[in-house]
Amino acid sequence: MNITLSLDNKGSKLHQIQNILSVLLLLGDILGLTISLSLALWLRLGQQLNAFDPAVYGFFLLVIAGLYLADSYHPNTQIAGLRAPSRILIATICVGCITALLIYLTGILGQDPVFKRGILLPSLGLFTVWAINLRLWAAKWVRSQAQQSRWLILGASEKAIEFGQTFLEQNLLGRLVVLAAADQDANKLAENNRVSVGRLNDLLEWSQQPWSGVIVAIPMELSDTYVQQLMQLRLSGVSIYKIPDICETLWYKLPSSLLQDNWLAFGTGFNLASGSISRKIKRSLDILLAWLLFVFLSPIMMLAALAIKLDSPGPIFYTQTRTGLERKPFKVYKFRSMYQDAEKQGAQWANEYDPRITRVGRLMRLTRIDELPQILNVLQGEMSLIGPRPERPEFDAKLRQEIPYYDLRYVVKPGITGWAQVMYPYGASIEDAYEKLAYDLYYIKNYSLGLDLAIVFKTMRVVLLGKGR
Repeated sequence: MNITLSLDNKGSKLHQIQNILSVLLLLGDILGLTISLSLALWLRLGQQLNAFDPAVYGFFLLVIAGLYLADSYHPNTQIAGLRAPSRILIATICVGCITALLIYLTGILGQDPVFKRGILLPSLGLFTVWAINLRLWAAKWVRSQAQQSRWLILGASEKAIEFGQTFLEQNLLGRLVVLAAADQDANKLAENNRVSVGRLNDLLEWSQQPWSGVIVAIPMELSDTYVQQLMQLRLSGVSIYKIPDICETLWYKLPSSLLQDNWLAFGTGFNLASGSISRKIKRSLDILLAWLLFVFLSPIMMLAALAIKLDSPGPIFYTQTRTGLERKPFKVYKFRSMYQDAEKQGAQWANEYDPRITRVGRLMRLTRIDELPQILNVLQGEMSLIGPRPERPEFDAKLRQEIPYYDLRYVVKPGITGWAQVMYPYGASIEDAYEKLAYDLYYIKNYSLGLDLAIVFKTMRVVLLGKGR
């Protein structure tokens, strides 16, 4: 008799380690700020730090916000070629300049012990040394964990081979062991020196070794023997995944070529289904926040309109047909960022250095100001503040043929910003559309108010650092 085993491990050790590391870094920063400011106050004024002083909280929040925008809570990542220590140095210099400017403009110099001369600058310098060393230790620890990681893949199907190749490309450390069935060939992966290949019949022997996780890629039901061996692994603390689940855990995306109908049909998530309470709450928040954004961003929108008019001839606004919820077309509003008649030769993707983009338009795209008129689309119910970006019907037809499960992105309303926009750089090709869909599917499956809030903060980082398209 064949039986199946539930392999849902969303609370995996890997997720827990990543989350705990970020929290520990945040707590370490708070401790470092406290020590640095206390030391500066004691050496300069002979005073102790007042833990209830609002100025202290304001300074702490400003520094931590700068470190977040520099993405320093992921110490093993690089941004524009800069590692975490370099980003921390730039962030603290910016925080120091902003603090000095605020003190000068408000005239509060000397009114609080924290704002007396010789306090903030030395404490910020001490904290910078602390924060850099903390990230160097964290990056070293993450690297040591990655070097020790060993993953076991059961099966060598086409999807397993594709996943293995992606894993090796995106994870430069760690090893894979692939156990192929009798009728399967894993030679494509065996060419890599970080991959070992065995036979599925030897699972019992391999299961006695320590593993970071087990990925089940067998396109069939598991026999009683395999289920019992996997159960023993799971009871010993080893997380077990199907391929889509491990993609969620490792990369926060769902590559559509690795999905299957039965996984989508029986998997958890997809809480934005039609008529769900999540969709109603999301719509209510969209209306409230869209009105607030419209009021507070009106001065910026008026300045943008004036700059467009002065920079190049043509209308201020630009409308374009996009595909919306359930593939229904609608008109999207944008500030014009290209020269007039930019598409007289037909629809085409915009490139990063597209000559059709005006000088003002380039700045607006970097800061995403060109998207602000879409607040009207949100108020009209055609869009959400957060969701997959709407694509043009001309491109949809081609992408639908090339990319599996492409239409799943239209089971929710498109958004002004989204998970794909904050996780993947701008691109203009079918390959880029495939990658963006992978992030869109992750968002649709794992939607929550917490995920929306994370996208908001990441969007702020994109806007402030000029990482838009």
